[in-house]
Amino acid sequence: MAAPGDVGTARLVLHALTPDEAERVVAGEPGPGDRWAPGYPDAFDVKGVSSYLAVCSISGDPAPFGTYEIRRRSDGCAIGGLGLHGPPAADETVTVGYSVIASQRGNGYATEALRGLVARLRTLGVTGVRADTDLDNTVSQRVLKAAGLRVIGEDARLRYYALLF
Repeated sequence: MAAPGDVGTARLVLHALTPDEAERVVAGEPGPGDRWAPGYPDAFDVKGVSSYLAVCSISGDPAPFGTYEIRRRSDGCAIGGLGLHGPPAADETVTVGYSVIASQRGNGYATEALRGLVARLRTLGVTGVRADTDLDNTVSQRVLKAAGLRVIGEDARLRYYALLF
């Protein structure tokens, strides 16, 4: 079931995590209403949600610029996460990261989730979305391109992407 702040797509619900839900993800202990697919949360989810909790501890919940759990509509199970690295920067852009558990990769979920979040961000007055990926992470690079982001640079380790509205 969708809650206020959630984002819907054709096959997914991007559920805006609360700090209490995020603490359960980091602890790896689902609560009574949590539905997690086998393998969720993985190390990437825990890392992203931990970053969200760090922001919460310093400046409060940044919602709607926080972390979202990627859930399948078909069964409500969490299969990954999608998060912003905090509220918009001075130029009104946000930086995003995402992860889908290994068993669910290759189904287009990351692209669909990112497109859904980008659509939501447009309605919030954000002027663009930024992301980066390791140079050898061609799968993530395809996700970013499919969601409309374009390469804007790279260094010895990372390739940088942006979609400006």
